[in-house]
Amino acid sequence: MHNIRPLNANDLEAVIAMDQAATGISRRGYFEKRLAAATSRPKDFVYSGLEEGGALVGFAFAKLVSGEFGKPGASAALDAIGVDPAHGHKGYGQALLDDVARVLAGKGVATLSSQIEWGSPMAGFLARAGFALAPRLVLTRTTELMAQELEGEREDQWDAEPDYSSPEGDAADALSRERVLVRSMREGDLGKIIAIDRENTGTDRSDYLSRKMHDTLHESGVRVSLVAEMEGYPVGFIMARVDFGEFGHTGTEAEMDTLGVDPGYRGQGVGRALMAQLIANLATLRVETIRTEIDWDDTALITYLGAMGFTPAQRLVLVRGLK
Repeated sequence: MHNIRPLNANDLEAVIAMDQAATGISRRGYFEKRLAAATSRPKDFVYSGLEEGGALVGFAFAKLVSGEFGKPGASAALDAIGVDPAHGHKGYGQALLDDVARVLAGKGVATLSSQIEWGSPMAGFLARAGFALAPRLVLTRTTELMAQELEGEREDQWDAEPDYSSPEGDAADALSRERVLVRSMREGDLGKIIAIDRENTGTDRSDYLSRKMHDTLHESGVRVSLVAEMEGYPVGFIMARVDFGEFGHTGTEAEMDTLGVDPGYRGQGVGRALMAQLIANLATLRVETIRTEIDWDDTALITYLGAMGFTPAQRLVLVRGLK
C-alpha cells in the first residue's frame, strides 16, 4: 500500500537521490531552493510525496505560474516529478500527478503545463495522463556573444520591429551600451516593472511579476535579472534565472521569463542592451544556453528573438485542463 502526503524538509535527501538516479546528475542546489520555497510559500506550490512502507519513493512539485489561486484563469506548471526506479511500473507516477491535479483544481487552477525534451520517455506518460500540445513555442540560443549578428542584413529586421528596440547604424552593441545603463535588478524596481508591463500588455500582472521577481532574486542559483536605465530612470527589464547544478555549480542553461521596454523609449537600443548584457553575463558564468517560452502567435516577440539569434528548441510544451 502507498500513501501520498506533502513533502517536508526531511525529504530532501531522498528527493535528490531519486532525481539523480533518473537523470544521472545531482541537482542538490536546485532541490534545496525548490523545497525551501515550497515550504515557505505554500500558497504558490503543490509538493507531494509518495510513501511505501514508510519510505519516500516518489515526489512531484508544481508551482503557480500565472494568475492567483482561486481566481479564473490561474495556471500552474509541473516543475519536477520522479519515482524511485526500484518502484517503477506500479502506477506511482500517475498517482502523484493525479494528486497534484486534485489539489490544484481545489485551489481553482484551470490548467497544468509541462515542458519536455523532444523524444523524452516522459511524452507517453504525460499523454496518458491527459496532456496535449500547448499553443506555445520554446526558443533557445547559445551564449556566444552577438557582435556578428548586428551587422548587414540583420539591421533591417531590427528596424522593422515595433515592440522592442532596434540598434541604429554600425557597432550597434557598443552604441546601445553607451546610451543605456544596464544593472542588476533590485527589489525596489518592482513598481516600475509592473508599470512597464502594464503599458505593454494592457493588463495588470502585479501578482505574476511579484512572484517572478521573488523567484529570480531569491530562488535562482545566481542573480542575472537586469534593469535598463536612461537618464537615471528605469526604462526596461529582463527577468531570467539560473539554477544550481551538481555540487552547487551553476547550471548550463538559463531560463528567461519575461522582458519589457517602456514604450516611450522604444527604438533607442534598450532591448538590445538588455539582451546583450544578459548573454555576456551568462557567458561569463559558463552558462551555455538561454531558453524562453512564448505564445506561438506572438509574432512581434518571435521577430525580435529571431533577430537576436534564437531558434526553435527541441522541446515540447504540454498542457492539461483541470476540473
